[in-house]
Amino acid sequence: MKKIIYLLQIVLVLLTSCDSILEVDNLTKKDTSNFPSSPKDAESALAGCYSILPYGLPSQKSFYLAELLSDDRFGGAGEGDSDTQAVNQMKKVGENMFADGWKQNYTGIFRCNTLIGTLDLVNGWESEGQKKQILGEAHFLRAYFYFELCRIFGTVPLIIETDPVNNPRAQADELYAQIATDLKTAIELLPASPFGSFSAPELGHATKWAAEALIARVYLFYSGYYKKEVLPLNDGGSIAKQQVTDWLDDCIANSGHGLIGDFRNLWPYSNRLTTPDYKYANDNNLRWVEETGANNETIFAIKFSTLADWSTNICYSNQMNLYFGIRSQSDYANCFPFGQGWGAGPVNPDLWESWEREEPTDIRRAGSIIDSKSPDENIMINSSDGKEMELTGFWQKKYIPINAKGTDGTIANYSVFMYGRKADFQLDNTQDIVIIRFADVLLMNAELKKDVSYINRVRERSGLKPKATYTDETLRNERRWELAFEGLRYHDLLRWGIAGEALNRQNGIDITNSGIKTKSNFGDFVKRIEETGGFMPIPQTQIDLSNGVLEQTPGWSGGNIMYK
Repeated sequence: MKKIIYLLQIVLVLLTSCDSILEVDNLTKKDTSNFPSSPKDAESALAGCYSILPYGLPSQKSFYLAELLSDDRFGGAGEGDSDTQAVNQMKKVGENMFADGWKQNYTGIFRCNTLIGTLDLVNGWESEGQKKQILGEAHFLRAYFYFELCRIFGTVPLIIETDPVNNPRAQADELYAQIATDLKTAIELLPASPFGSFSAPELGHATKWAAEALIARVYLFYSGYYKKEVLPLNDGGSIAKQQVTDWLDDCIANSGHGLIGDFRNLWPYSNRLTTPDYKYANDNNLRWVEETGANNETIFAIKFSTLADWSTNICYSNQMNLYFGIRSQSDYANCFPFGQGWGAGPVNPDLWESWEREEPTDIRRAGSIIDSKSPDENIMINSSDGKEMELTGFWQKKYIPINAKGTDGTIANYSVFMYGRKADFQLDNTQDIVIIRFADVLLMNAELKKDVSYINRVRERSGLKPKATYTDETLRNERRWELAFEGLRYHDLLRWGIAGEALNRQNGIDITNSGIKTKSNFGDFVKRIEETGGFMPIPQTQIDLSNGVLEQTPGWSGGNIMYK
C-alpha cells in the first residue's frame, strides 16, 4: 500500500477552521504564543509546510512551466487551452496567469517562517537531534519555495518574518543569499543518515543529501545566469565552487543513494501489473522499482496518495500526470498502457531525431519518449474530437497516466489495482514527482569539475560507450537525454545562455492543429528572452495590492504579447 506521508488532514485541523472537530476549544485557542508547544505540534506544523508541495495547479509549478518553456516540448492540449500554448510561446492570456503559484509558494514560506520563528517555544524534545531535524527541514523547504519563485519570476519580495510587510522585489543577490543560507543551515542541521536507515513514512522528507544536491542546482543557476563566481550568504560570507563540489562528493560517497540498474525501471510504465500486457516493457524484462523505499536513486520527491476526492482535495493526486496525459484518448485498449489526460506538452520530434543521430543505441530514448508509430509500442492513438493542438506523434512517458489490466480485463490506472484507489482518470494518478535524483548529482559534479568520469557513470548504466574527454557539448547532451522531461531543461538553457537560440529551433516543425497539418511558427524567442530575461509575469493583483510597490517583470507589459 502506498504510504501516505503528507498528513494533510491534520494540517487542515491546525491551519483552518476547526468547528466540526472534537477538541475545538483547544485547537481554536492555539496561536503563535502557544503553538507549537510540543514536539508533536512542531511535527504537525512541519507537515503544514510540506502540504504546499503537491498543492495548487500544476500549471503554476516551475517543473510544469519549465517543461512547456523548453525546446523539447510544445504547448499542446486542446483548442481552448490557450494558457498552455501561451506559456510555450512566452505570451500571456491574462494579467493573473500565475496568481495561484505566487500564493502557494508564499503560503509555504509563511508557514516555514512561522515554524522557524516559534520553535524555541517547544518543550519536551526527545533529543537535540529531533529539534535540529525539524528546523533543518523547515530551512530546506523555505529555500525550495524561494527557488521556485526565483525560477518562475526572476526576483520577488524577500520576506523572512511573519509580520505583514509590503516589500518591493529584492535584488537577485539578496534572494540567493537567503536561499543559500537556508540550504547551508539545513546541511549543518540534518543528520548524515544514509538511504535505507529511515522508515517508509519518512520518505519524501528533506535530508542532508537533498540539501547538498539542491544547493548545487542553485549554485549552477545563479553562477551561470547571473555570471557570478560565488553564492552570497546572509552573514556577508559566500559559497564557492569548491564547497559545492565538496558537498556533492559527500552526497555521492556517503548518502547511500546511487543509480538503479536499469534507467527504465525508474518509471511506472514498467510496473509489475502493467508489464505483462505492455509489449515494450515485457520485451525488455522491465520491473518498476516502485516508491515504497527500494529506489535509492530518488533523493527528494513530492509524494501523493490515494485520498484525492472531489469533496476534499484533488491535489492528493498527481495532477501533473493528468495534464500530460494523451488528450481525448478514451480508447484505453488501443492506447495501452498510456492513459487519458489533457494533452499538454507533446514532444518536439527534433529531440527524438537528434537523439537518434547522436546516440542510436541509447535505451533512454525509447525509455523516455512514446513514438506512436513504433511497433515496439504496439499502440494506436485515436482522437475522439480532433481538437488537439500541436500534435507531433510523440509523447513523453516519464510522467503520464499509466494503466494496468484487472483480472476481469478491466483497464484502469495501476493505482486502482496496486493500492486500491477508486477508478477516476482525473484523480487516480499517484506517482511521485521526483525533484532530485542521483543521476543529476553525478552530472552536476561533472559540470562543476569538468570531469567526464561522472558522465560515464551515467552512460554506463544505459550501456553506452564512455566518452574520452569532458566537453560542454557532451555534458549538455547528457543532461538533455538523461534528465529529459524532469523539469530541468529550460533552466539549463537559461543558465548556459543559449535559450533563445535553442527555442527558435522549435519553428518550422511539422505539427497538427485541430486535425490540420501545418508548420510550427512560435515567433522570435531570442527577442522574448532578451525582453523578459526568460521569466514570467507576476500577478497584476499583487501589484495592485502593493499600491505599485511591486513592478512587473520586464517584457510583460503591453498588448503585443497577448496570446491570440
